[in-house]
Amino acid sequence: MSIDVQKVLGQELAEMPFEWKERDIILYALGLGVGVGEVPTSENVLRYTYENQLKAIPTYGVVPAFPALTGVLSVPGFEINPMMILHGEQTTEVLCKEVPTRADTLTSAKVTGIFDKGKGALVTLEAITKVKGGEDLFRNEFGIFVRGEGGFGGPSGPAPGNEAPAREPDAVREYPTMPHQAVLYRLSGDYNPLHIDPQFAAFGGFDRPILHGLCTYGNVARAVIDEYTDGDPTKFRSIKVRFSAPVMPGETIVVKMWKESATDILCEASVKERQLAVVKNARVTLR
Repeated sequence: MSIDVQKVLGQELAEMPFEWKERDIILYALGLGVGVGEVPTSENVLRYTYENQLKAIPTYGVVPAFPALTGVLSVPGFEINPMMILHGEQTTEVLCKEVPTRADTLTSAKVTGIFDKGKGALVTLEAITKVKGGEDLFRNEFGIFVRGEGGFGGPSGPAPGNEAPAREPDAVREYPTMPHQAVLYRLSGDYNPLHIDPQFAAFGGFDRPILHGLCTYGNVARAVIDEYTDGDPTKFRSIKVRFSAPVMPGETIVVKMWKESATDILCEASVKERQLAVVKNARVTLR
């Protein structure tokens, strides 16, 4: 197994179509855990789960990019074991005024960087999702960490930045997850068996299937929307995070927030039960 940096870097992946409707927006919200521990008929729940005046959680923008992302596994020179991949970093930027609750889209993607992290390689990809024949909707940057593929002598990449201040957070939000949260979240398109099959989880070095990092990601964004926009997702612009450890389904995600300005919020997330940081170096930008 190996990564041929010269062959892989700069490779453009096949453009991939993706269509969604209101049902998919609702399923994504339920997959994040919207409604768990909440009054099911509250405004905070209904805005994401009821087709009447439905709003999309903006991190849904990562979902249509996933089919294009998987194309990296077939790039010549990228010969790795998929079970050795972990999601290391993620950025999502909303390019449109409001995330549509239904759309027919195309996503183009390319490999933008390969960095030597010693114990592994960090491969970065950029993806642009647009309406077919229309406007750009999302820009995503994926950072995938391939365990065991480091040590090739390449650059280590830029520092993560977005360090949380030493002071106490300005706000904290908690979001419980269900023991079967990963079973539900995967229906939005991330079918990696690491999140449902105990044998695959064990092969990846985990005691049991882990929650998708992008499920935690969506909850970090949701915390900022709930805390600083009065629940208005159209005020969300972008999010950037570094994943530091997995959440186990059934644990409680605790999001700490530091308000840097009217539009910039630094964040960290941990699991309440183990007091373990799961997301670091995170920044959410509002409009």
